[in-house]
Amino acid sequence: MRGNRLVEFPDEFWIPIPLDTNNVTALSPFLVPQDHLGNPSIFYSMSALMFVLFVAGTAINLLTIACTLQYKKLRSHLNYILVNMAVANFIVASTGSSTCFICFAFRYMVLGPLGCKIEGFTASLGGMVSLWSLAVIAFERWLVICKPFGNFAFKSEHALLCCALTWVCGLCASVPPLVGWSRYIPEGMQCSCGPDWYTTGNKFNNESFVMFLFCFCFAVPFSVIVFCYSQLLFTLKMAAKAQADSASTQKAEKEVTRMVVVMVVAFLVCYVPYASFAVWVVNNRGQTFDLRLATIPSCVSKAATVYNPVIYVLLNKQFRSCMKKMLGMSTSDDEESSTSQSTTEVSKVGPS
Repeated sequence: MRGNRLVEFPDEFWIPIPLDTNNVTALSPFLVPQDHLGNPSIFYSMSALMFVLFVAGTAINLLTIACTLQYKKLRSHLNYILVNMAVANFIVASTGSSTCFICFAFRYMVLGPLGCKIEGFTASLGGMVSLWSLAVIAFERWLVICKPFGNFAFKSEHALLCCALTWVCGLCASVPPLVGWSRYIPEGMQCSCGPDWYTTGNKFNNESFVMFLFCFCFAVPFSVIVFCYSQLLFTLKMAAKAQADSASTQKAEKEVTRMVVVMVVAFLVCYVPYASFAVWVVNNRGQTFDLRLATIPSCVSKAATVYNPVIYVLLNKQFRSCMKKMLGMSTSDDEESSTSQSTTEVSKVGPS
């Protein structure tokens, strides 16, 4: 940390303070603005960003849930998983982003230790459920399109079971800091909370928990996504090669390829900064780093509440058509045409 040092707070809480300051209690992130960590304009800019993520993330995910409740035709096995991700994103946007918006505006964790735990837990739970939902979507597409198990049919009950599994995985990653394996504390510029990844040598075993998160909540789902989508692309290319004279098949293959690339890149943008930064800190104790850089991964992960629905929901023709109709922006004829086109593309090569 440039110009700062880590010192132990009276309740075993480590905070960064200026090198020439000895009054630790007076700089508690739960009591006073953390202006020693950056210019107030940085805090206000982050507050504005969190407000945008809060409004956009809450609105788009709530609209996704409302559309599914209103239109029965959206209740397919794939859409169940999309809605499951929307619920997780809604939790992160409505609690995590809103809390950060308030705290950055005050320039410290104004909601206190309890608010810190709530924000850290809800953001971790929603983020992990959303992450595992991305892996489940990839797995579902692999089963449906590549058919590795022959005539096995992925039905709604299978989708619901997978959705339940994402919440089990999310709880496995978010509950431990509440019961003594690591803990939720202010991170970065001390206005958002997450698992303790920068203190060491204490009773919370932070290093082991960070490595658990990296392996179980990043490496495993990322491996599932890469494997499933690589198999999907291979299958689609073989189908396109076999139907080289079919313009519609070639077009669909290119569209799905582009979508897969976008999905994988979005996953990496969302989770690589946070995972890699935490692992770097754990394995480079004593190295200096700028706390403003430590804030970026947390904000990038919260931004997933907006761009994940854009990729997985708004680019889905059925969802887009129903949303337009709900908002009074589409006619029934447009909806039927869009749904028919989406169904045709799905039957050829995969998701719309």
